[in-house]
Amino acid sequence: MAQELIRLNKFISHNSRFSRREADKLIQEGKVEIEGKTITDLATKVDSHTIVKVNGRTVKIDHSRPSTVIVYNKQKGEIVSKKDPQGRKTIFDTLPSKFSHYMPVGRLDYASEGVILLTDDVVIANELMHSNLERIYKIKIAGPITANMELAMKNGLNLLDASAGGHKDSKITAMEFAPFNGYNIQKNTNNFSILKVSISEGKNRELRRFFAYFDTPVKDLKRIDFGGITLNALPSGKTRYLERKEYQNLRSFIAGMQKEYGKFDESS
Repeated sequence: MAQELIRLNKFISHNSRFSRREADKLIQEGKVEIEGKTITDLATKVDSHTIVKVNGRTVKIDHSRPSTVIVYNKQKGEIVSKKDPQGRKTIFDTLPSKFSHYMPVGRLDYASEGVILLTDDVVIANELMHSNLERIYKIKIAGPITANMELAMKNGLNLLDASAGGHKDSKITAMEFAPFNGYNIQKNTNNFSILKVSISEGKNRELRRFFAYFDTPVKDLKRIDFGGITLNALPSGKTRYLERKEYQNLRSFIAGMQKEYGKFDESS
């Protein structure tokens, strides 16, 4: 089976102290080498056996160790990144230092909270990040749940202008929303409503953009499940290792990849 290729900045970020932005800068400054050749193309991709050097030092990977996945209960007011140019708090300011080299599987925005998976295997991270694993969220919106909103949740929605609900600096405009896997209305009033929704995508601020289109901005958003992995009463700002059953569920999802990259570490 061929090695899966990943972007060079992800490879460097995962296996060193550098963030992706710092890795991009190092690449542009000609401080990164592959097989002895200086690389300046940000689109360069490598596999887990490529010999990469940063500032003359080899980026080391231990191919013999098993991979590990952890659950983190992200707090509001944290960025899912190693470092933030604006100086805001990141999840790595809270995570124990032993997880400093772990890679988050997808993101939750600054104002959101809940399940974040992190792994020390960049290939597993990429596989899960771009998967169709179910994501379940509990959401509070500023307004009622209307018939048109329910119709869009059932049938999907295609917006030429989905900027409402996105970050002010986002370059994303149009967005297509697939039908939700399901939803459950827990409270529906003119002032605010609470519901659980299940989706299988992880687009940029997807749910905030969806509900903003109906003039009901999201007030609170918490991811409570990712691919069958839940918080299990995990306190905010804390971590836990996956349980054996959760590893088995993920193993069945990426069984083909495991033949090449080895087994998860269940002993932690």
